[in-house]
Amino acid sequence: MSKSKFLVVLLCVLVSSCVSVKSKAESSKPYSDQINWPEEYRPEKAKFFVHNEITIYASPQTVWNILIKAEEWPEFYEGAQQVKIKDSETKLLERNTIFSWKTMGLNFESEIKEFEPYSRLSWESRKKSIKGYHAWLILPTQYGCKLITDESQYGFLTFFQKIFVPNKLEKLHQTWLEQIKVKAEAKKKI
Repeated sequence: MSKSKFLVVLLCVLVSSCVSVKSKAESSKPYSDQINWPEEYRPEKAKFFVHNEITIYASPQTVWNILIKAEEWPEFYEGAQQVKIKDSETKLLERNTIFSWKTMGLNFESEIKEFEPYSRLSWESRKKSIKGYHAWLILPTQYGCKLITDESQYGFLTFFQKIFVPNKLEKLHQTWLEQIKVKAEAKKKI
């Protein structure tokens, strides 16, 4: 392939990835509008953004209690490995908790930024090459709840993620939601 053809292909890929981030951010509304995004992570500014949601026939409390047991995530979610909550006697995520983990092949240290029991949980993960903000919303419904997860990223590695594995994180998050649904509905506490 000639250099000019390569540049045209690369430009097309970059433009389409920018459009897809904007359309994904737009499609996540009104839920992403309910998240208290730090300014630098607002979906419309993100270099990479994913949105997933699922209806769960279990109470928000049941879903919440699964989410805050981060060290148990690897038992049912392949995208989380080696999760360790730091400086916590309860071994549960709490306000301002810091936890380390491996996800998407990278080691991260993440800090809880929003913690509203039974409704909101968000954390920030920072590395030199990639920064992300992962938010969860639990919205009560007549028969249980809707679980929403959005993640906004920027940094050097987001370019490679968009080009080489653009759907991987979205698929992993969907699996995460589906596994939480299975666990929550097995407990059936509405």
